[in-house]
Amino acid sequence: MSLLWANCAPAPIGLSLKVVLAMILSQLVLGVSLAWLLSRPRLPGRLIWESLISLPLVFPPIAIGFFLLLLLGRRGALGAVLHDNLGVDVVFSPLGVYLAALIAGLPLIVKPVQAAMQSSASELAEAAYVLGRGRFATFFLVVLPSVHTAILAGLVLAIGRALGEVGITLMLGGNIIGQTETLSLAIYNRVLDGDFDCATQLSLLLGGGSLLLFGAMQWLAGSRRAGV
Repeated sequence: MSLLWANCAPAPIGLSLKVVLAMILSQLVLGVSLAWLLSRPRLPGRLIWESLISLPLVFPPIAIGFFLLLLLGRRGALGAVLHDNLGVDVVFSPLGVYLAALIAGLPLIVKPVQAAMQSSASELAEAAYVLGRGRFATFFLVVLPSVHTAILAGLVLAIGRALGEVGITLMLGGNIIGQTETLSLAIYNRVLDGDFDCATQLSLLLGGGSLLLFGAMQWLAGSRRAGV
């Protein structure tokens, strides 16, 4: 059996890599920003925001995808606005696949970074304020460096979640062969088609990536215990 994965399913592999890269950049901005906002004790509606962000951890992904489909479809409240005014279609497009990965991985970076910011980072920030540092300088020069390990750990978890995401992706992306078929969906499709050789190759590829992510998590955990 050949292990030339690119010859087996090049489009799903390429799409998954593009989605993961876009998601990493988005999580660094959106995820870290939300973690910082939620770490503020006086944030209005904090409990509501925390519940919404944590929803993918406790709510079935296929159900979340269905509600997002109703919201973002061409006849949905938000989807109609995007389509009519901007000509943007979220559902059944690569944008929908990206959005599914972003939503699924968001709590996995927000929660650990938020916890880190509420513990040691808050004390360091207060010390910086006392020494005359402004909020902007304190955030980038004090807070972010102090929680970098938590950010990296959250990114690793978010990447793993994005690579294995099926339910939300199936609803928003539509599993269109060659267009919105991710690596996980490709394995499912190849099994249905009876192409077990390709399904095996893709499973080994996905499993190998998961092992690398697990190794990265172990290294980060060791670095955190060592105080790096």
